[in-house]
Amino acid sequence: MSDPADRQRSAEGAGAARRFRPAPLLFEPRAGEAEAEHFFDLESIEDPGELLRRSTELALAFRAAAERATDFQAVAAAELADPRRFDALSCAEIADRADWTPDYAAKMVEYGRVLQKQGRRAE
Repeated sequence: MSDPADRQRSAEGAGAARRFRPAPLLFEPRAGEAEAEHFFDLESIEDPGELLRRSTELALAFRAAAERATDFQAVAAAELADPRRFDALSCAEIADRADWTPDYAAKMVEYGRVLQKQGRRAE
């Protein structure tokens, strides 16, 4: 997982943050089906150029989804640590719930507060 502060700095330095559109999912593995047999039908693509295009599309979509999920984690951490809440959690408690280190939890709380100040709820 990348450091949220590093992601924010790199997005600010690059101007407008580039958001990737999700790749259209032509095939999703069914529950109970072995993933080794089917992974978004990539194993059935014989043309290496098409395989590279489609797998790159999926990799970018998954990366964008992971970044967006991290933004949601940060906002949730900031909300849970809000001292105005009667049930506010410490960074150590948030770290325990999210399987993070307390230092990383503190960074995520801070990053979530930055997102909140920007008026974004992990768009």
